[in-house]
Amino acid sequence: MERSRLALPLIVLAQWCGTSLWFSINGVAASLGSDLGIREAEIGHLTLAVQLGFIVGTLTIAASGLADRYRASRIFLSASLAGALVNLAFITVAEHHALALLLRFATGLCLAGIYPLGMKLVIGWTPRHTGAALAWLVGMLTLGTAMPHLLRGATLDLPWAWTLILSSALAVAGGIAVALLGDGPHLPANASRARLKDGLAAFRDRHFLSVAGGYFGHCWELYAFWLLVPFLVGREVTRLQAPADWAPWLSFSVIAVGALGCILAGALSRRHGSASAANLALATSGALCLIYPWLGQASPLLLLALLYLWGFSVIADSAQFSSLASATAPRAHIGATLAVMNAIGFTLTLPGIWLGASLWQEHELSVLWLLLPGPVLGLWSMRGVAAYVRRQPASS
Repeated sequence: MERSRLALPLIVLAQWCGTSLWFSINGVAASLGSDLGIREAEIGHLTLAVQLGFIVGTLTIAASGLADRYRASRIFLSASLAGALVNLAFITVAEHHALALLLRFATGLCLAGIYPLGMKLVIGWTPRHTGAALAWLVGMLTLGTAMPHLLRGATLDLPWAWTLILSSALAVAGGIAVALLGDGPHLPANASRARLKDGLAAFRDRHFLSVAGGYFGHCWELYAFWLLVPFLVGREVTRLQAPADWAPWLSFSVIAVGALGCILAGALSRRHGSASAANLALATSGALCLIYPWLGQASPLLLLALLYLWGFSVIADSAQFSSLASATAPRAHIGATLAVMNAIGFTLTLPGIWLGASLWQEHELSVLWLLLPGPVLGLWSMRGVAAYVRRQPASS
């Protein structure tokens, strides 16, 4: 019983540690620019490489059946250790763009063994109130994403490599914690014949497909926004004529506030259902996509406040989509189904990241309108889910 009570805190902390690898390069983007001459577009390429690695990794996990054939805790540990090593290796090749891209791709491969497997661990340990439990998990993903900005803010007097060293150390700690915990008792131990087709099978269900559509719209916006946060914050810090050292701290807090959004959305899901919580968050971030560029000459303090609201809402729906998906996916193949859904969703992050990084220097705030189709189409897809959930017991 004591182990069950500790399971969720341990898993979410391990997720926070492991996912600090995700944006470790973005956290030192300014230093890479000043020290090595790496431009915003090249930072975008490095971010795209991570996303591509994650997509290939999740598809490999689903196609091979790894997600359902082997213990999730062992995969999580192996991926965390490998990701830490690859992240450290980047320090030695940062000036060589091709090698740097390859290592960031490998980082994405490793993250495919951390994020989806973390969801499976949560479902295995906390089968009740899954929406609230996954909200904590995605909240830690958000803190992990923001963590490199915090690490850089805390080590501004040290070389940028220290940010990567510290994020690798966190990943190792997270992997060990999950290995000590082990797998939960509420999922089948294995599903030896699970394959890619099993992960795709859930898309035949129209309710699952509607949830997936909402998640895909969310993905289109999310990572492009996270990529742009340091640029958006830097713009307002410059307009305020504030010290440049403020930028990493503000970037961290704009992304990290999303953890609170996840937790509050999880609480809301227990009262009103996951569909309602997801729709509210998606509508809020979509509205900000629309209005933020129009307010470009407004007070920098107002724009920073809107960035905090955006950071709060842009990730708050993610766990609710995962909860709704896990409720409608085939139970014996949850790992493969979530891996496939993640792979498709993360494929849809690529255009926004590429466009945002490529067009920022020339168009600045106008690039935010390119994120708007995600929330709009996501909300359209979720119409049927909201109506369906109102007729069902709350899934979270």
